[in-house]
Amino acid sequence: MIAEVLAAAGVRQAEWSSLPGATFNTAYRVRPPGLVVKVSPPPDAPALTYERGLLRTEALFCETAAAAVPVPRVVHTDFSGRLVDGDVLVMTELPGDSWAARRVPPAERPALRTELGGLVARLHRITGAGFGYPRKLSPSWRAAFTAMLDAVLADAERFAAALPAPLDHIRTTLMARTGVLSEVRTPVLVHFDLWPGNILLGDSGITGFVDGERAFWGDPLADLVSTALFGDVERDAGFVRGYREAGGELVFDDAARVRLALYRSYLYLIMLVETVPRGGGAPATIQLAAAHLRRALTFLGRSS
Repeated sequence: MIAEVLAAAGVRQAEWSSLPGATFNTAYRVRPPGLVVKVSPPPDAPALTYERGLLRTEALFCETAAAAVPVPRVVHTDFSGRLVDGDVLVMTELPGDSWAARRVPPAERPALRTELGGLVARLHRITGAGFGYPRKLSPSWRAAFTAMLDAVLADAERFAAALPAPLDHIRTTLMARTGVLSEVRTPVLVHFDLWPGNILLGDSGITGFVDGERAFWGDPLADLVSTALFGDVERDAGFVRGYREAGGELVFDDAARVRLALYRSYLYLIMLVETVPRGGGAPATIQLAAAHLRRALTFLGRSS
């Protein structure tokens, strides 16, 4: 299968090996010439609603984000299903190791957080024609994000996912606070999965962002959830400084905090619901996601 994919991409002689860590798509490292091949599951595989067409989203993210930040270059795509029973994305492999895999000395961390903030601000200079996931844009952020919430809540019901509160309570609490989303008027490119595992580091700093498959057009604040996963971006002085120095605007007023709580809730819902079709997850991560979802819902309920 991989040989046929590489031949279609113009690569005739190469060796490949499976890349660890992929939780939805299957990934392979190809050397030479230094490529990554991703193959999606078959169309009928169990998946969350937003996961349909993930590799198409990732290809679009890479092609669009390249104007602002270091990302893989798309070499070849095949969404026809002729080569494999799924989608195919072939892209260059960026240098560096994932931040999550490195032991970064405490003294170096502030500078890296500042660099990350600057890169995310540069990413957010890219604007789109509408809001939401690329395959179905909406004219307003409130409409787009409400649809995103509806979809993941329907997924939670469909998969009978274990959640830290009754589904009706979660739905009512979230939907009651979506009015603040009307403040967002410009759709920017949001990666939405910038945890350390998707940020690459080299000897002199950050070498790139990978795995842009969860990307959408929306509120720049949404990216500040995964960059401070299970934390509080307001306490991340280095990141905030870098973001502002690069021209990004950050105002942590009451409305912004409600928006952040909505985006945290959405991400933690995804993390909890996806464990069902994927057959499980790390128990510690599941517990953290449940606890932080509960905390976000409590905040939204109290601040109404």
